[in-house]
Amino acid sequence: MKTLFRAVTATCGLAAFSTILAPSANAGCGEIEKQQQTASVRRSSNQFLLVSDNEPAGAAIVGFWKFTFVSRNNAGIPDGTLLEVGYAQWHSDGTEITNSSRSPATGNFCLGVWKKTGPSSFKLNHFALSFDLSGKPVGGANIREEVTVEHGGDKFTGTFTIDNFDINGVLVRHIAGDVTGERITAD
Repeated sequence: MKTLFRAVTATCGLAAFSTILAPSANAGCGEIEKQQQTASVRRSSNQFLLVSDNEPAGAAIVGFWKFTFVSRNNAGIPDGTLLEVGYAQWHSDGTEITNSSRSPATGNFCLGVWKKTGPSSFKLNHFALSFDLSGKPVGGANIREEVTVEHGGDKFTGTFTIDNFDINGVLVRHIAGDVTGERITAD
């Protein structure tokens, strides 16, 4: 019993001593004003971006968007042909996910990365995997976009390219056109 009492006493004493000497921890929930006053630096692709006090890097593009791809200057596809409609989520960490209007059986999700290229301009690079209706892999696609968020932040316009590859990585088709996006909000 004496040994148990000593162990409990020593443990409690150590816990109290550690608490006194430990640096204070804070989740920051109550320090919003202080956080807003401090600019920070974020590292992205070997470049440092200064994040202003008022707008995080890429804030204009971060969010949920409905997008449309329309053909322009493609052999065999008339200009203005609707090629794709879908939804994209641009995340503040520089990643992106798209849910396209393709059949889920053929692969309708793709993942990407983006960076800010100007005050309201952004460049996206993402990849999709493609399957036939039986689930057999048939290749993939590299989709690139360059977009500018319009004043007000509810729309973007730009260009896209899609490079389709076969299962061996051989380019089988290049498509280009215009992309537009409309922000979707909780309201």
